[in-house]
Amino acid sequence: MTFKTYITALIFLISFAGLSQKVWTLDECVAYAIEHNLQVKNTSYTKDSGKETYRQSIRNLLPRINGSTSYTVQFGRSEDPNTNDFVNTEFFRNNYSLGTNLEVFQGFQKLNSIKASKFIYKATQEDVLQEKFLLAFRVMSAYYDIKFYEGLVTNSLEQQEISQSNYDLVERQVDLGMMAGADLYEAESNLLGDKLLVTQNKNLLAIAKLTLLQEMNLNEENDITLQPSLDAAEEISNQEIEVDSLYNVARGFVPIVKSQEFRVNAAKKQLHSIRGGLYPSLSLIAGIGTSYFETNVDDNGNIIPFRTQLKDNTSKFVGAELSIPISNGWSNRSRVKQQKIAYLQAKNNLEIQEQELFQLLQQLVQTNRALEDEFEQSKQKVQAQELAFAIAQKRYEKGLINALDLFQAKNLFGVAQNENLQVGLRLKVNKSTIDFYNGLPIFNIN
Repeated sequence: MTFKTYITALIFLISFAGLSQKVWTLDECVAYAIEHNLQVKNTSYTKDSGKETYRQSIRNLLPRINGSTSYTVQFGRSEDPNTNDFVNTEFFRNNYSLGTNLEVFQGFQKLNSIKASKFIYKATQEDVLQEKFLLAFRVMSAYYDIKFYEGLVTNSLEQQEISQSNYDLVERQVDLGMMAGADLYEAESNLLGDKLLVTQNKNLLAIAKLTLLQEMNLNEENDITLQPSLDAAEEISNQEIEVDSLYNVARGFVPIVKSQEFRVNAAKKQLHSIRGGLYPSLSLIAGIGTSYFETNVDDNGNIIPFRTQLKDNTSKFVGAELSIPISNGWSNRSRVKQQKIAYLQAKNNLEIQEQELFQLLQQLVQTNRALEDEFEQSKQKVQAQELAFAIAQKRYEKGLINALDLFQAKNLFGVAQNENLQVGLRLKVNKSTIDFYNGLPIFNIN
């Protein structure tokens, strides 16, 4: 293989590796995180448990059927179950029985338990959705943190390039005797400072990427490439956002509020179920039993065959049981009081969730107004600092200002760019959050 062929193959492999690098969009990051997040899985297991509890509460309406059997060997002096006489003979016996119990009335306890477990199951479904939304917001925050630090790296590289150009200019002028050696030291100091800033921003970018990888549970990767940089600048909407209308929309679908609402309904049905324990209960019972005794013999002293005894000793019964709670140490009424407190607490927790949601929306709307103003002002500041730096650059090239003045103007321009980038991305995240609470599909959760 010639050297030229080797270089061509190497370039091809490098290009192929670069093309094979997956580029992640926000929706893809969110979808991957939801699929692989352990906390989401844990919440899903809780939901599955609630589903099974609900199904079992329905199955509890079925009659209870139980069978039993026993094999007993008796030694020494014992009572003959066939003649009721005491004998000193070793013998064995078998008993078989099958019984059923159907609860006809229990103060509607089981029906209310079914409704309560159904509400709990619905609440756990909302809990899963809430966990997904929380994860999606964390992923979005980490995603835009990366975008911010990518912007910082880009800005700092531009500043480094400017410092490098100034250093090269000063170096040429020093060689020509038009500038003193001290000017070259100042230009070098500015260049080294910008190189350090580039390194620091790259380190911050690496930490931001690690945060996103951890949120996504993408453990097999140590780097991630996102969709090409999004423009943080957006058109400022003049449409006023009303907190009340935003709350009315969010109140109808936010999972954490709906979950607590279902828990209030569940607590109410549980209260009704426990109150049912104060009423009499009625059950229907039925059963069949038979037995075999080794001492059961015929007139000739022969043991009656097993099959014959099972048939002859069969007994059946049907009946009804009425249970009237009179006094259990006041425990039933105490349980009712405790559950009533739990119901009131659930209602209070719902009001807390509603209050927190309203306050959150107030903060989002207020923050959005503030960020819109800051964003407009930061854009104007960037334009002003860019113009000031361009003037300072020309004056520096003509020897009218020193390197320190130029460095200050350049830094002010860089700070203005970073502020504009940060405010723009914060505004984008804040608007996306408001859109979410306004019912818009900003996340592909499912």
